[in-house]
Amino acid sequence: MSSNVTAKTDQPVTQFLSQVEHPGRREDAFVLENLFRDVTGFEPRMWGASLVGYGQYHYRYDSGREGDFLATGFSPRKANMSIYILPGYTNFDHILRNLGPHKTGKSCLYVGRLSKIDLDVLATLIRAGLDDLSARWPVTAT
Repeated sequence: MSSNVTAKTDQPVTQFLSQVEHPGRREDAFVLENLFRDVTGFEPRMWGASLVGYGQYHYRYDSGREGDFLATGFSPRKANMSIYILPGYTNFDHILRNLGPHKTGKSCLYVGRLSKIDLDVLATLIRAGLDDLSARWPVTAT
């Protein structure tokens, strides 16, 4: 059975965030670090080389595949901020409509500068996504 390519690491989160090249993206990453910590109550951990995660869950699919993954988090990518708060089980359009400019993928939310979105709405979305995930898989601290 294969394991997840993206696993927890011991890289310090602050070190990773301090090395984000673009100054605006770096500043936004530190804002998100505080927001996620406040909303989740979890300490951040690095997952792989570029994901900042809060909490974790263990999954086991009917196929037999199982593993551990971050419960919620973000990654300051070159083109945008990737935010991992949409586990894909529930439609959160009623929250997203008030967020501001964004795009969504299957389990990701993509935003540009945080100054263009409503951080209170983002906090609500983080909590809703985490609660939704917790209803399916037990979420624990990392």
